[in-house]
Amino acid sequence: MDAQRTLRRPISCAGIGLHSGHKVTLTLKPAPSDSGIVFRRTDLGLEIPATVKHVSAVHYATVLGRGGATVETVEHLLAALVSVGIDNIIIELNHNEVPIMDGSSAPFLYLVQEAGVKRLAAPRRYMKILRPVQIASGDKRIAIYPSDHFKVSYTISFDHPMLRHQSRTERITEQSFAESIAPARTFGFLKEVEMLRQNGLALGGSLENAIVIGDAGVLNALRFEDEFVRHKILDVVGDLALVGHPIVGHVVAHRAGHALHTALAARLLEERDAWMLVESPASVERMPVGLPATARVN
Repeated sequence: MDAQRTLRRPISCAGIGLHSGHKVTLTLKPAPSDSGIVFRRTDLGLEIPATVKHVSAVHYATVLGRGGATVETVEHLLAALVSVGIDNIIIELNHNEVPIMDGSSAPFLYLVQEAGVKRLAAPRRYMKILRPVQIASGDKRIAIYPSDHFKVSYTISFDHPMLRHQSRTERITEQSFAESIAPARTFGFLKEVEMLRQNGLALGGSLENAIVIGDAGVLNALRFEDEFVRHKILDVVGDLALVGHPIVGHVVAHRAGHALHTALAARLLEERDAWMLVESPASVERMPVGLPATARVN
């Protein structure tokens, strides 16, 4: 049995919100089996489960909301948690945005490693993709196909000499994510910074927590030659965590983004014949025709 996981002990950090610019304290706490990933706004006394039905905005970041409370820029933290198999956790925040740290998932992986991982008694249930599910919006598209692993193929294309085309395929495992995807930082264009700030965004952004791209090139050193597309893979891993189960399938995205990532997560939950829950990534039990996918496990 592949057991569900949580943390061994609580752990905290502090930083600033990329868009809000506010200082925020983040605390990760252990949680019991089958409780899922839950954000807790300690300043408001409200909880927001990390599920796609609570997505309230997808403009430059993924935002969750419930009962008048929001938590913004959740994708980098969620990507780190699911990559190491954390199924159940309470994430406490004293403000409305997850701290950006260095713009990647690497600092959050460090927090989990410091806290330690604890196996629980309950079995983990994977979402095994059985047939393709696709979404398109203009020239942007995303799809997921059956596979024996969780794999992401992503292609980006921007109107900039450095970013006319980048493409990468990555099988997502704990090791591959930590080494190849987690360190990839968020990025933005220098020409858009003023516009973003006039709209109340990127107020906490700096060369310390984002790659900034000018007309002639990047203003800070890259960690990978294709760091931009690696970060997009990071984003989709975090956004698809909102389905509530580890995924076994091949995600293929072209010029997608948070809106399409979360739309795919929502579509998956709607199309219940497209997947089934299994206790091992490699197992697909033969079930009687006509049973809904959610009824196919004990």
